[in-house]
Amino acid sequence: MKIISVRKEPKFKDVAIEYISSKWSVPRMVYEDCITHCISTPNPLPQWYLLEKGNEIIGCAGLVTNDFISRMDLYPWFCGLFVEEAHRGNNYGSLLMEEAKRDASKGGFRKLYLSTGHIGYYEQYGFRYIGNGYHPWDEESRIYEIEL
Repeated sequence: MKIISVRKEPKFKDVAIEYISSKWSVPRMVYEDCITHCISTPNPLPQWYLLEKGNEIIGCAGLVTNDFISRMDLYPWFCGLFVEEAHRGNNYGSLLMEEAKRDASKGGFRKLYLSTGHIGYYEQYGFRYIGNGYHPWDEESRIYEIEL
């Protein structure tokens, strides 16, 4: 099992763009622009990760300034967690969470946030529900935080 940081291994940029954009209903150009610029920015954000098992990409996640949510006073955000269905139930998502937490802490942040409709999953890993936020596409999501 290997976590690939696209910033640290930019040769995975195109793979990350294709994989991540195929998993989320956000226009490809958004991921292309964000992932491309994460490689050269001196800022600690954004970061994008791929999870590789053998030679197969089986998951992804990101660490960003805002996850398309109204609470722009909160950052950074853990976003886009996805693990292929055949590989779920093995705590692989937690590997991506831990990598993002380490990078957020190295970047000087004291908390990490996420927005989700899932109830019960992130709490297992220490995230605490703090309220709701609103997306531009007229949906509401639960907001969680964790101390780093």
